[in-house]
Amino acid sequence: MKTMTDHKTYWERKEDIEEIMRFSESYKDFLNAARTERMAVSEIRRLAEAAGYRNFDEVDALKAGDRVYFVNREKSMILFDIGSDPEEGMSIIASHIDSPRLDLKANPLYEDEGVALLKTHYYGGVKKYQWTAIPLAIHGVMFRKDGTKVDIHIGDEPGDPIFTVTDLAPHLGKSQNKKTLAEGILGENLNILAGHRKGDEAVKEELLALIKEKYGVEEDDFVVSELEVVPAFSARDLGFDRSMIASYGQDDRVCAYSSLRALIDTAGRKRTCVAVFADKEEIGSVGNTSMSAKYFENAVGEVLAAMGNDSHLAIRRALANSYVLSADVTAALDPTYPEVMDKMNAARLGEGVCLMKYTGSRGKNGTSDANAEFLAKLRKKFADDDVIWQFGELGKVDEGGGGTVAYILAETGAEVVDLGTALFSMHAPYEVASKADIYSTYRAYTSFLTMD
Repeated sequence: MKTMTDHKTYWERKEDIEEIMRFSESYKDFLNAARTERMAVSEIRRLAEAAGYRNFDEVDALKAGDRVYFVNREKSMILFDIGSDPEEGMSIIASHIDSPRLDLKANPLYEDEGVALLKTHYYGGVKKYQWTAIPLAIHGVMFRKDGTKVDIHIGDEPGDPIFTVTDLAPHLGKSQNKKTLAEGILGENLNILAGHRKGDEAVKEELLALIKEKYGVEEDDFVVSELEVVPAFSARDLGFDRSMIASYGQDDRVCAYSSLRALIDTAGRKRTCVAVFADKEEIGSVGNTSMSAKYFENAVGEVLAAMGNDSHLAIRRALANSYVLSADVTAALDPTYPEVMDKMNAARLGEGVCLMKYTGSRGKNGTSDANAEFLAKLRKKFADDDVIWQFGELGKVDEGGGGTVAYILAETGAEVVDLGTALFSMHAPYEVASKADIYSTYRAYTSFLTMD
């Protein structure tokens, strides 16, 4: 499989290598700051405000050149760069900022055999065995009875304690080893080790006392909390040549960060440009912070109204006339597991951002199949801007597959295609991306945002 330009990779051009390394350092900083969707929104807002974006709630009217953002329940976000009349169509890049993880249950803390444990419910598509015997951190919010919100962050900072899910020693794993990978670790057994008895006092009561002393919360405050358990790994360079990045959450924060930077960095655009950072994609885009919710459509309506056009028909026209990139990752061809891929139609690590005409599974079920006319227009723009890209699918036809937010945005009538970074170990606690592909993703999004 060759990349779709005369150059094989960005690694062959010295000026690109320097840019790749600079971009990768800032991307790693983002990954370390954006461990959950709430933390991602906080970091995106910080970077956006530094680039001149204002909260839409503080704006009375909008004109070309204005930059505004919307935050939805601290878990999803939209940035608008106002250009020409949005009713004529917008250029939209939609990514998601949630990632597979473990969530604490409403009543999580219990004690057994002198050990304190936290019950969890896994979120998104995970291989459960991958979440045992690794360092874990807890992030989220709790609320006291008086309504005060308390931010919880434990496990990422130097000196913090960490948490883990225990596994059987191989000496005791005879029966476990006979089970399938899916059955070897049960979801109900993904219990977080949180403490053990040091004296005569019950360990659960001791931990509750520590939690109350530090955060001012009590056991029944867990019921109204959102606490997420994520790997306590920092983003790191991978390989002797430092050509890759290993980190939790690159699905889909690699596309989120690349689209954020593309929007912030690119000047001279004619069309109104938008970056959407959605929640809940990993569980089917459901709920009021997901791409399926109406908050994006509502935000478009608010923008149009602030520009003097409050027609409901204008909202429909703005969306139907838009170009959209569904910015999500795909799986790269891993030479250790070639049997699951069609090599003629698979993305390779290091050969550029991956365009996927369709996703879905088996018979294109649940997909948005991009129109050839839109692909041709995008290909010409990438050629004009010397963007290195490749084509790929998510595995063999009957092997599996997956979905993105593309179909949701396609329902508005917009032209939509999936374009994102190819990863090794997708959905694992430690995912791998090529620095060249990360940079290619940024370059492709930048090119798209300047397409007429």
